[in-house]
Amino acid sequence: MRKSLLTIAATLVLGLAASPIVAAQNKIGVVDYRRLVAESPQAREAQSTLEAEFGPRQKQLQAQAKDFESKGQKFERDQATMSDSERARTQKELRDMQIALERRNKELQEDADLRKNEELQKVQRAIVEEVQKLAKSQGYDLVLAEGVIYRTDAIDLTAPVLASLQAKAPKTAANAPAAPKPPATKN
Repeated sequence: MRKSLLTIAATLVLGLAASPIVAAQNKIGVVDYRRLVAESPQAREAQSTLEAEFGPRQKQLQAQAKDFESKGQKFERDQATMSDSERARTQKELRDMQIALERRNKELQEDADLRKNEELQKVQRAIVEEVQKLAKSQGYDLVLAEGVIYRTDAIDLTAPVLASLQAKAPKTAANAPAAPKPPATKN
């Protein structure tokens, strides 16, 4: 009995002594999450989708704003020669146009914000899944994304995760990495 207690005690002491060694062997990695969101083809695709979806409405609103501005300028020029009733009617039309324009602009902004959040969630989900997959396949115990004050390039997993995201993205012109800019020449 006494030998088994000594054996258990010795095992516990050795186990506790070995735990700092085991803790030192944890594999830790870091990713630059902002860079992944900014440079992933999934994010570029989401941006293209949003531009295609909301671009026409944005252009229509810009045209309406330009029309409102030109009518306002015309009113400023011509109001001195207008009759009172014509001036009042034109002011009401301009006020109604302004209110409608502000309402449409607000609706567009709300719709765009909602869709942007939906697309961002998809991109974030893809990034997290890719980081988890890479971490599991390469035996990482911990991967940090933000709040890291210092890291070496040896533990930075951003490039491999980005490469994996690019490999998974459909091959389209919107997903192609930007071509490097040619060096500037002096004249």
